[in-house]
Amino acid sequence: MHHAPSPLPLFDAHAHLYAEAFNDDLEDVVERAAARGVQAVLTVSETVDEAHRILALAERYPLIKPCAGLYPTILDRAAAAEMLAFIREHRERLVAIGEVGLDYWKVQDAADRELQRDILAQHITLALELDLPLNVHSRSAGRHTIAWLREHGAQRVLMHAFDGKASAAKLGLEAGYYFSIPPSIVRSPQKQKLVQHVPLDHLLLESDSPVLGPDKEQRNEPQNVWLSCLHIAAIKDVPVEEVAAITTANAQRLFPRAFA
Repeated sequence: MHHAPSPLPLFDAHAHLYAEAFNDDLEDVVERAAARGVQAVLTVSETVDEAHRILALAERYPLIKPCAGLYPTILDRAAAAEMLAFIREHRERLVAIGEVGLDYWKVQDAADRELQRDILAQHITLALELDLPLNVHSRSAGRHTIAWLREHGAQRVLMHAFDGKASAAKLGLEAGYYFSIPPSIVRSPQKQKLVQHVPLDHLLLESDSPVLGPDKEQRNEPQNVWLSCLHIAAIKDVPVEEVAAITTANAQRLFPRAFA
């Protein structure tokens, strides 16, 4: 792998740095990301406990930018209410609401899906009220999630690791939504095809650490957004510097608080 002479400005739009996988060497992981040119790592939560931990990590490591949201497979109105209260309470410190969304891969029961949609709607309403962007999960529910976001007037949206068809992504592009690409693009024909269809001014980089790395068996980490950048450049046939500059500018537009 060739190295850029000096680090390019990179941005990791979606990661889970509180994960157990990082318990022993988070400081090294953050330092490697910074050395690679990563300017910020948006760290999303799945639960309120994790959201608390992310705020503490962000105090310690300025590179970590905190987000809070209830993961879509948690089908619990009380947990949702607690998360919404947490977001409201810490709204000055959060750069986005997430990870929220729909997951039709894990959740297949019709009533459960309805509850899942309702919890997402509550997060959308709060995002609009607080003018915070949404960091969205849509596994096996790409088209449904985008339709639901649009129906509820969601404005500032990142579709993370989108696994849907390019035609479904188009519906998101029409609404002005952005799509972030993980390093697993090196082994995912679906992600490669998505990048062909999404214009560069609507792409961001993400790691989704510790998963979705270039090698399925190995822990992924934020510095690997560099690989997303390289692969997008190859697919779009533009210089890697251009991909870095544009995806980071997109991040600045969508997540201005991550740069404040």
